[in-house]
Amino acid sequence: MMKNFSSSPLNSNNQTPNHIRERNNRKYSSLLSAIPLRFSLRGYGFCMATLFFFCFGSLFYQLNGGPPKILLDIRQYLGKLFVFIDLTFPAVLPFPSQVVYNRVGKCGSRTVVILLRLLAEKHQFNLVSSDIHNKTRLTKHEQVDLMKNISNSPQPFLYTRHVHFLNFTRFRIEQPVYINIIRDPINRFLSNYFFRRFGDWRGEQNHLIRTPGMKDDERYLDINVCILENYPECSNPRVFYIIPYFCGQHPQCREPGVWALERAKQNVLENYLLVGILEELEDVLLLLERLLPHYFTGVLNIYKSPDYRKMGNMTGTVRKHTPTLEALQVLYHRMRYEYEFYNFIRDQFHLMKKKIGLKSVSQPTAYSPAFLRELALRTPEPLDEDEELDTDLEDANSWLVHS
Repeated sequence: MMKNFSSSPLNSNNQTPNHIRERNNRKYSSLLSAIPLRFSLRGYGFCMATLFFFCFGSLFYQLNGGPPKILLDIRQYLGKLFVFIDLTFPAVLPFPSQVVYNRVGKCGSRTVVILLRLLAEKHQFNLVSSDIHNKTRLTKHEQVDLMKNISNSPQPFLYTRHVHFLNFTRFRIEQPVYINIIRDPINRFLSNYFFRRFGDWRGEQNHLIRTPGMKDDERYLDINVCILENYPECSNPRVFYIIPYFCGQHPQCREPGVWALERAKQNVLENYLLVGILEELEDVLLLLERLLPHYFTGVLNIYKSPDYRKMGNMTGTVRKHTPTLEALQVLYHRMRYEYEFYNFIRDQFHLMKKKIGLKSVSQPTAYSPAFLRELALRTPEPLDEDEELDTDLEDANSWLVHS
Protein backbone atom coordinates (compact mmCIF):
# COMPACT_ATOMS: atom_id res chain seq x y z
CA MET A 1 0.00 0.00 0.00
CA MET A 2 1.40 3.24 -1.12
CA LYS A 3 1.39 6.18 1.20
CA ASN A 4 0.19 9.47 -0.06
CA PHE A 5 2.49 12.24 1.29
CA SER A 6 0.95 14.98 -0.77
CA SER A 7 -1.33 16.06 2.05
CA SER A 8 1.61 16.40 4.43
CA PRO A 9 3.19 19.91 4.28
CA LEU A 10 6.44 18.70 5.70
CA ASN A 11 6.93 16.00 3.12
CA SER A 12 5.68 17.52 -0.11
CA ASN A 13 7.67 16.78 -3.29
CA ASN A 14 9.48 14.06 -1.37
CA GLN A 15 11.71 16.65 0.41
CA THR A 16 12.51 16.78 4.06
CA PRO A 17 12.11 20.00 6.06
CA ASN A 18 15.91 20.42 6.15
CA HIS A 19 16.12 20.27 2.38
CA ILE A 20 13.41 22.91 2.03
CA ARG A 21 15.08 25.22 4.55
CA GLU A 22 18.49 24.86 2.86
CA ARG A 23 17.06 25.59 -0.58
CA ASN A 24 15.22 28.70 0.65
CA ASN A 25 18.35 29.98 2.40
CA ARG A 26 20.39 29.58 -0.79
CA LYS A 27 17.71 31.37 -2.83
CA TYR A 28 17.37 34.34 -0.51
CA SER A 29 21.08 34.66 0.15
CA SER A 30 21.89 34.65 -3.56
CA LEU A 31 19.17 37.21 -4.17
CA LEU A 32 20.42 39.52 -1.40
CA SER A 33 24.05 39.15 -2.37
CA ALA A 34 23.36 39.98 -5.99
CA ILE A 35 21.88 43.39 -5.12
CA PRO A 36 24.76 44.82 -3.11
CA LEU A 37 27.27 43.20 -5.45
CA ARG A 38 26.24 45.50 -8.28
CA PHE A 39 26.44 48.60 -6.11
CA SER A 40 29.69 47.61 -4.42
CA LEU A 41 31.45 47.03 -7.73
CA ARG A 42 30.24 50.34 -9.02
CA GLY A 43 31.20 52.15 -5.82
CA TYR A 44 34.53 50.38 -5.69
CA GLY A 45 35.33 51.42 -9.24
CA PHE A 46 34.36 55.02 -8.51
CA CYS A 47 36.52 55.12 -5.36
CA MET A 48 39.52 53.62 -7.10
CA ALA A 49 39.21 55.99 -10.05
CA THR A 50 38.92 58.96 -7.71
CA LEU A 51 41.90 57.78 -5.66
CA PHE A 52 44.02 57.28 -8.78
CA PHE A 53 42.99 60.66 -10.14
CA PHE A 54 44.02 62.57 -7.05
CA CYS A 55 47.21 60.55 -6.53
CA PHE A 56 48.17 61.33 -10.11
CA GLY A 57 47.32 64.97 -9.60
CA SER A 58 49.26 65.06 -6.33
CA LEU A 59 52.32 63.67 -8.11
CA PHE A 60 52.18 66.42 -10.70
CA TYR A 61 51.57 68.93 -7.90
CA GLN A 62 54.81 67.97 -6.16
CA LEU A 63 56.97 67.57 -9.26
CA ASN A 64 55.90 70.74 -11.06
CA GLY A 65 55.63 73.01 -8.04
CA GLY A 66 51.88 73.41 -8.48
CA PRO A 67 48.78 71.55 -9.67
CA PRO A 68 48.25 71.00 -13.43
CA LYS A 69 45.75 73.23 -15.20
CA ILE A 70 43.13 70.50 -15.38
CA LEU A 71 43.03 70.27 -11.59
CA LEU A 72 42.64 74.03 -11.34
CA ASP A 73 39.71 73.94 -13.78
CA ILE A 74 38.03 71.08 -11.94
CA ARG A 75 38.54 72.81 -8.63
CA GLN A 76 36.97 75.98 -9.99
CA TYR A 77 33.77 74.28 -11.17
CA LEU A 78 33.53 71.52 -8.59
CA GLY A 79 35.14 73.28 -5.67
CA LYS A 80 32.34 72.57 -3.21
CA LEU A 81 32.30 68.89 -4.13
CA PHE A 82 36.07 68.49 -3.74
CA VAL A 83 36.64 70.97 -0.92
CA PHE A 84 38.72 68.39 0.89
CA ILE A 85 41.52 69.05 -1.63
CA ASP A 86 42.40 72.14 0.41
CA LEU A 87 42.82 70.00 3.49
CA THR A 88 45.12 67.58 1.70
CA PHE A 89 47.98 70.09 1.35
CA PRO A 90 47.95 72.27 4.49
CA ALA A 91 51.61 73.34 4.14
CA VAL A 92 51.32 74.55 0.53
CA LEU A 93 48.80 77.24 -0.37
CA PRO A 94 46.69 77.01 -3.55
CA PHE A 95 48.67 78.05 -6.59
CA PRO A 96 48.31 81.83 -7.23
CA SER A 97 48.78 83.15 -10.74
CA GLN A 98 49.12 86.85 -9.74
CA VAL A 99 51.80 87.96 -7.27
CA VAL A 100 52.80 91.55 -6.46
CA TYR A 101 56.05 92.43 -4.69
CA ASN A 102 55.70 96.15 -3.81
CA ARG A 103 59.29 96.22 -2.64
CA VAL A 104 60.41 98.57 0.10
CA GLY A 105 63.54 100.55 -0.78
CA LYS A 106 66.86 99.41 0.70
CA CYS A 107 65.37 96.24 2.16
CA GLY A 108 67.20 93.72 0.02
CA SER A 109 64.87 94.20 -2.94
CA ARG A 110 67.62 94.29 -5.56
CA THR A 111 68.97 91.03 -4.17
CA VAL A 112 65.54 89.42 -4.53
CA VAL A 113 65.03 90.86 -8.02
CA ILE A 114 68.29 89.29 -9.20
CA LEU A 115 67.04 85.96 -7.86
CA LEU A 116 63.66 86.45 -9.53
CA ARG A 117 65.26 87.01 -12.92
CA LEU A 118 67.04 83.68 -12.64
CA LEU A 119 63.91 81.93 -11.33
CA ALA A 120 61.66 83.37 -14.04
CA GLU A 121 63.84 81.83 -16.72
CA LYS A 122 63.98 78.53 -14.86
CA HIS A 123 60.27 78.19 -14.00
CA GLN A 124 58.77 80.03 -16.97
CA PHE A 125 56.71 82.63 -15.15
CA ASN A 126 56.34 86.23 -16.30
CA LEU A 127 58.48 88.65 -14.26
CA VAL A 128 57.26 92.22 -14.74
CA SER A 129 59.67 94.82 -13.32
CA SER A 130 58.79 98.51 -13.42
CA ASP A 131 61.38 101.08 -14.46
CA ILE A 132 59.76 103.68 -12.18
CA HIS A 133 61.70 103.89 -8.91
CA ASN A 134 60.71 107.22 -7.37
CA LYS A 135 56.90 107.38 -7.59
CA THR A 136 55.30 105.44 -4.77
CA ARG A 137 52.21 107.65 -4.31
CA LEU A 138 49.64 107.66 -7.08
CA THR A 139 46.50 109.59 -7.95
CA LYS A 140 43.27 107.63 -8.19
CA HIS A 141 43.50 107.62 -11.99
CA GLU A 142 47.11 106.40 -11.85
CA GLN A 143 46.12 103.66 -9.41
CA VAL A 144 43.41 102.34 -11.72
CA ASP A 145 45.68 102.42 -14.76
CA LEU A 146 48.47 100.61 -12.94
CA MET A 147 46.17 97.95 -11.49
CA LYS A 148 44.65 97.27 -14.91
CA ASN A 149 48.10 96.97 -16.45
CA ILE A 150 49.15 94.56 -13.72
CA SER A 151 46.02 92.42 -14.06
CA ASN A 152 46.39 92.24 -17.84
CA SER A 153 49.91 90.79 -17.63
CA PRO A 154 50.24 87.21 -18.96
CA GLN A 155 49.74 84.74 -16.13
CA PRO A 156 51.38 83.43 -14.06
CA PHE A 157 53.19 86.67 -13.32
CA LEU A 158 55.12 88.34 -10.52
CA TYR A 159 55.03 92.14 -10.64
CA THR A 160 57.62 94.17 -8.74
CA ARG A 161 57.87 97.91 -8.15
CA HIS A 162 58.57 100.47 -5.42
CA VAL A 163 54.97 101.49 -4.78
CA HIS A 164 52.69 101.85 -1.78
CA PHE A 165 50.00 99.21 -1.28
CA LEU A 166 47.23 99.19 -3.90
CA ASN A 167 43.73 98.06 -2.96
CA PHE A 168 42.54 96.24 -6.08
CA THR A 169 39.16 95.23 -4.64
CA ARG A 170 38.27 98.87 -4.04
CA PHE A 171 38.07 99.26 -7.83
CA ARG A 172 36.47 95.82 -8.38
CA ILE A 173 39.65 94.28 -9.74
CA GLU A 174 40.83 90.86 -8.63
CA GLN A 175 43.25 91.23 -5.73
CA PRO A 176 46.66 89.59 -6.30
CA VAL A 177 48.81 87.92 -3.68
CA TYR A 178 51.21 90.37 -1.99
CA ILE A 179 54.69 89.62 -0.64
CA ASN A 180 57.36 91.93 0.81
CA ILE A 181 60.50 92.19 2.94
CA ILE A 182 61.45 94.86 5.48
CA ARG A 183 64.44 95.42 7.75
CA ASP A 184 65.47 97.19 10.94
CA PRO A 185 64.31 100.81 10.34
CA ILE A 186 67.55 102.54 11.36
CA ASN A 187 69.62 100.14 9.27
CA ARG A 188 67.36 100.83 6.31
CA PHE A 189 67.70 104.59 6.85
CA LEU A 190 71.49 104.42 7.03
CA SER A 191 71.71 102.26 3.92
CA ASN A 192 69.52 104.69 1.99
CA TYR A 193 71.38 107.77 3.28
CA PHE A 194 74.76 106.59 2.04
CA PHE A 195 73.42 104.89 -1.10
CA ARG A 196 71.94 108.17 -2.35
CA ARG A 197 75.35 109.79 -1.97
CA PHE A 198 77.86 107.11 -2.88
CA GLY A 199 75.98 104.22 -4.51
CA ASP A 200 77.13 100.62 -4.15
CA TRP A 201 79.98 98.42 -5.30
CA ARG A 202 78.84 98.70 -8.92
CA GLY A 203 80.68 102.01 -9.01
CA GLU A 204 80.44 105.44 -7.42
CA GLN A 205 80.54 107.26 -10.76
CA ASN A 206 77.40 105.44 -11.92
CA HIS A 207 75.49 106.75 -8.94
CA LEU A 208 76.85 110.27 -9.34
CA ILE A 209 75.24 110.22 -12.77
CA ARG A 210 71.91 109.21 -11.20
CA THR A 211 72.02 112.14 -8.71
CA PRO A 212 73.56 114.98 -10.72
CA GLY A 213 71.56 117.64 -8.87
CA MET A 214 73.03 116.79 -5.47
CA LYS A 215 75.55 119.44 -4.40
CA ASP A 216 78.74 118.52 -2.60
CA ASP A 217 77.51 120.15 0.63
CA GLU A 218 74.59 117.73 0.67
CA ARG A 219 76.51 114.72 -0.64
CA TYR A 220 79.19 114.94 2.07
CA LEU A 221 76.88 116.11 4.88
CA ASP A 222 77.83 114.36 8.12
CA ILE A 223 74.99 112.09 9.16
CA ASN A 224 75.25 113.14 12.82
CA VAL A 225 74.75 116.77 11.81
CA CYS A 226 71.79 115.74 9.64
CA ILE A 227 70.12 113.95 12.57
CA LEU A 228 70.96 116.24 15.47
CA GLU A 229 70.27 119.47 13.60
CA ASN A 230 66.96 118.11 12.32
CA TYR A 231 67.61 118.29 8.58
CA PRO A 232 64.50 117.31 6.54
CA GLU A 233 66.16 114.13 5.22
CA CYS A 234 66.72 112.89 8.77
CA SER A 235 63.37 113.94 10.25
CA ASN A 236 59.68 113.13 9.92
CA PRO A 237 57.94 112.61 7.63
CA ARG A 238 60.99 111.50 5.59
CA VAL A 239 62.03 108.85 8.13
CA PHE A 240 58.44 107.59 8.25
CA TYR A 241 59.15 105.35 5.30
CA ILE A 242 58.25 101.65 5.75
CA ILE A 243 54.69 101.92 7.08
CA PRO A 244 53.23 103.76 4.01
CA TYR A 245 54.24 100.81 1.80
CA PHE A 246 51.71 98.71 3.71
CA CYS A 247 49.19 101.37 4.74
CA GLY A 248 48.35 102.33 1.16
CA GLN A 249 47.58 105.37 -0.97
CA HIS A 250 45.42 107.26 1.54
CA PRO A 251 46.95 110.71 2.35
CA GLN A 252 46.84 109.91 6.07
CA CYS A 253 49.13 106.92 5.43
CA ARG A 254 52.01 109.36 5.05
CA GLU A 255 51.44 111.00 8.43
CA PRO A 256 53.35 109.37 11.34
CA GLY A 257 50.80 108.12 13.81
CA VAL A 258 48.64 105.31 15.14
CA TRP A 259 46.11 105.45 12.29
CA ALA A 260 48.67 104.64 9.60
CA LEU A 261 50.32 102.04 11.81
CA GLU A 262 47.10 100.14 12.50
CA ARG A 263 45.96 100.27 8.90
CA ALA A 264 49.32 98.90 7.77
CA LYS A 265 48.99 96.02 10.24
CA GLN A 266 45.47 95.26 9.01
CA ASN A 267 46.57 95.20 5.37
CA VAL A 268 49.41 92.82 6.22
CA LEU A 269 47.03 90.40 7.91
CA GLU A 270 44.42 90.56 5.15
CA ASN A 271 46.38 90.92 1.92
CA TYR A 272 49.96 89.70 2.34
CA LEU A 273 50.94 86.08 1.98
CA LEU A 274 54.31 86.78 3.57
CA VAL A 275 56.25 89.77 4.89
CA GLY A 276 59.76 88.69 5.86
CA ILE A 277 62.64 90.46 7.57
CA LEU A 278 65.96 90.98 5.82
CA GLU A 279 67.94 89.95 8.90
CA GLU A 280 66.62 86.39 8.34
CA LEU A 281 66.73 86.37 4.55
CA GLU A 282 67.50 82.65 4.19
CA ASP A 283 64.40 81.79 6.20
CA VAL A 284 62.39 84.21 4.06
CA LEU A 285 63.54 82.41 0.93
CA LEU A 286 62.72 79.03 2.46
CA LEU A 287 59.19 80.18 3.29
CA LEU A 288 58.69 81.63 -0.18
CA GLU A 289 59.82 78.33 -1.67
CA ARG A 290 57.28 76.53 0.49
CA LEU A 291 54.38 78.92 -0.07
CA LEU A 292 54.96 79.83 -3.73
CA PRO A 293 56.72 76.77 -5.19
CA HIS A 294 55.97 77.61 -8.82
CA TYR A 295 57.95 80.84 -8.43
CA PHE A 296 60.60 80.10 -5.81
CA THR A 297 61.52 76.41 -6.01
CA GLY A 298 65.31 76.15 -5.76
CA VAL A 299 65.78 79.79 -4.73
CA LEU A 300 67.99 78.99 -1.75
CA ASN A 301 70.33 76.88 -3.86
CA ILE A 302 70.71 79.78 -6.29
CA TYR A 303 71.23 82.24 -3.43
CA LYS A 304 74.07 80.13 -2.01
CA SER A 305 75.73 79.44 -5.35
CA PRO A 306 79.15 81.06 -6.07
CA ASP A 307 77.90 82.62 -9.33
CA TYR A 308 75.10 84.42 -7.54
CA ARG A 309 77.42 85.57 -4.76
CA LYS A 310 79.49 87.44 -7.33
CA MET A 311 76.41 89.37 -8.45
CA GLY A 312 74.88 89.79 -4.99
CA ASN A 313 78.04 91.29 -3.48
CA MET A 314 77.74 94.23 -5.87
CA THR A 315 74.54 95.48 -4.19
CA GLY A 316 76.17 96.46 -0.87
CA THR A 317 76.16 100.18 -0.05
CA VAL A 318 79.60 101.76 0.19
CA ARG A 319 80.99 104.33 2.66
CA LYS A 320 78.31 103.43 5.22
CA HIS A 321 79.22 104.05 8.87
CA THR A 322 77.45 104.21 12.20
CA PRO A 323 76.25 107.52 13.72
CA THR A 324 77.07 108.46 17.28
CA LEU A 325 75.05 106.96 20.08
CA GLU A 326 73.37 110.30 20.72
CA ALA A 327 72.25 110.52 17.10
CA LEU A 328 70.96 106.94 17.22
CA GLN A 329 68.87 107.72 20.28
CA VAL A 330 67.28 110.73 18.59
CA LEU A 331 66.64 108.77 15.42
CA TYR A 332 65.11 105.87 17.33
CA HIS A 333 62.63 108.17 19.00
CA ARG A 334 61.60 109.66 15.65
CA MET A 335 61.10 106.15 14.29
CA ARG A 336 59.08 104.74 17.18
CA TYR A 337 56.08 103.88 14.94
CA GLU A 338 58.40 102.28 12.40
CA TYR A 339 59.86 100.10 15.15
CA GLU A 340 56.44 99.11 16.45
CA PHE A 341 55.54 97.97 12.94
CA TYR A 342 58.88 96.20 12.49
CA ASN A 343 58.40 94.28 15.74
CA PHE A 344 54.87 93.33 14.64
CA ILE A 345 56.18 91.98 11.32
CA ARG A 346 59.00 90.12 13.04
CA ASP A 347 56.53 88.41 15.40
CA GLN A 348 54.20 87.49 12.52
CA PHE A 349 57.12 86.11 10.54
CA HIS A 350 58.29 83.94 13.43
CA LEU A 351 54.72 82.73 13.99
CA MET A 352 54.46 81.63 10.35
CA LYS A 353 57.78 79.80 10.58
CA LYS A 354 56.43 77.95 13.60
CA LYS A 355 53.17 77.05 11.85
CA ILE A 356 54.95 75.78 8.75
CA GLY A 357 57.35 73.79 10.90
CA LEU A 358 60.42 75.52 9.49
CA LYS A 359 63.62 74.97 11.38
CA SER A 360 65.48 78.25 11.41
CA VAL A 361 68.92 78.38 9.82
CA SER A 362 69.44 82.13 10.30
CA GLN A 363 71.56 83.70 12.99
CA PRO A 364 69.71 85.50 15.82
CA THR A 365 69.06 89.15 15.06
CA ALA A 366 70.51 91.91 17.24
CA TYR A 367 67.53 93.99 18.33
CA SER A 368 67.44 97.41 19.96
CA PRO A 369 69.08 97.46 23.41
CA ALA A 370 67.26 98.35 26.59
CA PHE A 371 68.46 101.93 26.75
CA LEU A 372 66.89 102.70 23.35
CA ARG A 373 63.57 101.09 24.30
CA GLU A 374 63.47 103.07 27.53
CA LEU A 375 64.38 106.22 25.64
CA ALA A 376 61.34 105.87 23.40
CA LEU A 377 59.12 105.88 26.50
CA ARG A 378 60.72 108.61 28.59
CA THR A 379 61.94 111.16 26.02
CA PRO A 380 59.24 113.40 24.49
CA GLU A 381 61.77 115.52 22.53
CA PRO A 382 65.17 114.85 20.93
CA LEU A 383 68.14 114.93 23.29
CA ASP A 384 70.23 118.05 23.75
CA GLU A 385 73.71 117.84 22.30
CA ASP A 386 75.40 118.29 25.69
CA GLU A 387 73.49 115.50 27.49
CA GLU A 388 75.81 112.93 29.04
CA LEU A 389 75.68 109.41 27.66
CA ASP A 390 75.98 106.42 29.97
CA THR A 391 76.67 103.82 27.29
CA ASP A 392 79.75 103.59 25.12
CA LEU A 393 79.59 104.02 21.35
CA GLU A 394 80.63 100.40 20.90
CA ASP A 395 77.21 99.33 22.17
CA ALA A 396 75.59 101.14 19.28
CA ASN A 397 77.99 99.63 16.76
CA SER A 398 77.27 96.13 18.05
CA TRP A 399 73.53 96.77 17.92
CA LEU A 400 73.38 97.76 14.25
CA VAL A 401 73.27 94.92 11.77
CA HIS A 402 75.60 95.75 8.89
CA SER A 403 74.82 94.48 5.43
